[in-house]
Amino acid sequence: MIVAFDTYYFKNKAKTIGVSFKEWSDENPLEIYSETIDEVEEYEPGLFYKRELPCILSLLNKIDTDKIEIIIVDSYVFLDNDRKLGLGGYLFQQLEQKIPVIGVAKSRYHSNKSNTRELLRGQSKKPLYISAVGIELDIAYKYIKSMFGNYRIPKLLQIMDSKTK
Repeated sequence: MIVAFDTYYFKNKAKTIGVSFKEWSDENPLEIYSETIDEVEEYEPGLFYKRELPCILSLLNKIDTDKIEIIIVDSYVFLDNDRKLGLGGYLFQQLEQKIPVIGVAKSRYHSNKSNTRELLRGQSKKPLYISAVGIELDIAYKYIKSMFGNYRIPKLLQIMDSKTK
């Protein structure tokens, strides 16, 4: 099973969504997990993981992690060419490096070229930025590229995004 996570923030709350699926080409999710948490950390520039990681870990407590093969986060695994950890990297560490993590970001993070691959999907001129840990970057890139949908954002990630709001 593959699970993709995203979190939406409002007031002092956070709503985290997990969308699970079996195959990279799946059009529909197996299950959608949801949790809203009160009193989340304030955003700190460059330390986004401090805000979102506890939300993802809390929702992961409701999922049988033994069945998860790969996790996707709406963020980066590494923030720069020196492999400074981003949300995905910290998640990988918290999971004792047992579950590979793929980051799918919608905007470029400064000074991060050697640890990401730009992916153009559909007719979009704006790439997605793919990063990975626990799995080869080229394989992660191919997985995200093969996801169902004709647009920049794969359908299952669009579903996840719409459920957070």
